[in-house]
Amino acid sequence: MAGINLEIITPEKTAYKDVIDSVTIPGTLGSFQVLKDHAPLISSFEVGVITVQKNGNKNYFSTSGGTVEVEKNKILVLADSVEKVDEIDADRARQAKERAEQRLARKHEAEINEFRAEAALKRAVNRINAILKYG
Repeated sequence: MAGINLEIITPEKTAYKDVIDSVTIPGTLGSFQVLKDHAPLISSFEVGVITVQKNGNKNYFSTSGGTVEVEKNKILVLADSVEKVDEIDADRARQAKERAEQRLARKHEAEINEFRAEAALKRAVNRINAILKYG
């Protein structure tokens, strides 16, 4: 029985490509799972963890959001960024969190782009939480 063709692409690289059993995506209105013969779908997704299941094994990817297209047992994930959870540098994630928190604490003192700082904080916290939960 054939599975689902999944490809996860970022602007820099193809991060994952394989035939899988299912994928769970952190959708804008909540996580959703795609199984074989899923109806066609185009959706955005946000910061969270993508879970890929194949032969009873799961792989976890931290992502900062993007879009996903499902059609005829092919899933194309266009992610702003994606990183396999077991490859995340925990120290780097903690440093990014601290930098973002410092920037937000100084937002009234300097010309700080609050939106960018909040997004950076959200990404860093997601990476840290992914390590704690799945790493």
